[in-house]
Amino acid sequence: MRIAISGHRLLPPATELLVSQELDRLLTAQPAPVVGISCLADGADALFAQAVLAHRGELIAVVPASEYRHGLPKEHHTTYDHLLSAAEEVHRLPFTESESNAHMEASSLMLTLADELWAVWDGKPARGYGGTADVVQAARDAGLPVQVIWPEGASRD
Repeated sequence: MRIAISGHRLLPPATELLVSQELDRLLTAQPAPVVGISCLADGADALFAQAVLAHRGELIAVVPASEYRHGLPKEHHTTYDHLLSAAEEVHRLPFTESESNAHMEASSLMLTLADELWAVWDGKPARGYGGTADVVQAARDAGLPVQVIWPEGASRD
């Protein structure tokens, strides 16, 4: 099973814990280790990638732009570097700037590689082009199954 992730960044610590627990539960229920596909950003992307590796799955990284890492919070760089080095495959898109179009193109590539999308999503509209709601809609338009993950008690901002 190849699962792509999309989801919110900058989650409060309590929500990160709830999401991590739910990801662990869902991955434990999988009949075999999964291949996780992630852009490795802080928040949902990294939580999913870490959970996949903890469950002895494989990781495919998609890097939206050559300047992508620089757009992530500095405190996430060590985690990002670790996850990127743990990836079995790395797909690098030809964008330089880490902006909305690059992010949506990266998500579109993930969807073509995946059998399913897991979305850590509060169900609200995207705050900008390429946000989680846009990725969920693209997956649904492509006929890809979508598993929405937003545990009770989760919050954003």
